[in-house]
Amino acid sequence: MSSHIQIFDTTLRDGEQTPGVSFSFEERLKLAQQLEKWGVDVIEAGFPASSQGSFESVQAIARTLKHTTVTGLARCLKSDIDAVYEATKDAVSPSIHVFIATSPIHLESKLHMTEAEVLEAITTHVRYAKERFDIVQFSPEDATRTPLPFLIESVQTAVNAGATVINIPDTVGYSYPTEYGNIFKELTEQIKSDVPITYSAHCHDDLGLAVANSMAAIENGATRIEGTVNGIGERAGNTALEEVALGLYVRQDHYQIQTQIQLELTKQTSDMVARYAGLRVPRNKAIVGKNAFSHESGIHQDGFLKNPETYEIMTPQLVGVKKTELPLGKLSGKHAFQDKLKQLGYDIDLEEQKVLFKAFKSIADKKKHVTDQDIHALIQDTEHEKHVAYHLEALQLQFVSNGLQSAVVVVRDNEGQQYQDSSIGTGSIVAIYNAVDRIFNVEPVLLDYRIDAVSEGRDAQAEVHVQVEVAGQEHTGVGFDHDILYASCKAYVEAVGKAVQSIQKEGVAQ
Repeated sequence: MSSHIQIFDTTLRDGEQTPGVSFSFEERLKLAQQLEKWGVDVIEAGFPASSQGSFESVQAIARTLKHTTVTGLARCLKSDIDAVYEATKDAVSPSIHVFIATSPIHLESKLHMTEAEVLEAITTHVRYAKERFDIVQFSPEDATRTPLPFLIESVQTAVNAGATVINIPDTVGYSYPTEYGNIFKELTEQIKSDVPITYSAHCHDDLGLAVANSMAAIENGATRIEGTVNGIGERAGNTALEEVALGLYVRQDHYQIQTQIQLELTKQTSDMVARYAGLRVPRNKAIVGKNAFSHESGIHQDGFLKNPETYEIMTPQLVGVKKTELPLGKLSGKHAFQDKLKQLGYDIDLEEQKVLFKAFKSIADKKKHVTDQDIHALIQDTEHEKHVAYHLEALQLQFVSNGLQSAVVVVRDNEGQQYQDSSIGTGSIVAIYNAVDRIFNVEPVLLDYRIDAVSEGRDAQAEVHVQVEVAGQEHTGVGFDHDILYASCKAYVEAVGKAVQSIQKEGVAQ
């Protein structure tokens, strides 16, 4: 029984086969060092025979790593095996990964070989590799589309020739958990060897089953899992190693065995691979996606605030994420909104919170994500509204013709009386302000009009400032809203309303 599930990382080899991904020499070396730090057991550093650049990269990694096993890929060709030997011979723990296809479609269409010729190639090249390496891994490519009897015969041939690691590649992501697990069960029961054999799983994600298949392999005798960070790789990618590591950790009650991965470095490792590969991690990606520790549903936020374990099976800190996010949106409830107010330092009574929550919901219906700046602006606007004499109740705009706009404005005073009027103008703002002038029966001079974004993004709230002059006196107003025109109207109503109040006070005094 293995002491742990070994992690064989092929980010630098299979992962680099992702279309559009090409790591530089320096990036490959830094990634290898990060992978060693993360805790992987084996790093497949590349395919030395494929190019001089690959050879030199594998060689540099082999000479740099302190304790992780470094392996290189080789076809059943002596020249490939020699290239791996020369590239990895200075490693603390060198090994080789030899492969040849075994499925009928590969034999017929790609290799043009018989089964007997394949078995002979396995014997010759695994034996040749064993003369140069203590650890030889053999892979029957496209194993899951290989008839089980021939697959067993191929594996037994490799073991007889000296292979001590047998990898079963689901090369095209064709298998499913029950079928894939059964292959390992049959191999562990039927393969004869005088020395312990490590069985390894290498799955692709064409049907979205790579991680599930890998876990099924573990349940049936596999003690090594091959894959990549973030699941990168050609076509739909490989087994995501971070998902395997966390799956074993969280469900150790079932698997009763874990990896040696330093879980707290998971997010850091994921971010490095994503950055160097130029591939953004999907927001909903398990373990390392931005939404993996984020709750927006009001029911989920309420449950999480009462007890995080209601909706989280692991802490964000476990994988190196600072904290869980509770983004506010249209699905958020009162509990999450109250918690956000406390986080932002506000001490607001329950009745006022009800007013704020209603206003928050109005903003959330217009924006995908309500930011902290939006909340600050909301509170500022609500507090501001308490001290103004006139409030904007409704605004309606309509295109007329010849570039003219029509605006209908409804204003309410603090006694609840409503005032309404309409007007046209050469633009929306002109039409709105003309209507407000008609309501208050004044002719202000607009001295300043300024728009500031409260938050970032195309759906940012607007903060509009206006300054007007009426009867020789200047007055200012401010308006907050997701809609710039509505905010502009609120600001103008406040400024002109102040002017009207001033005129009325002067009249009373006289």
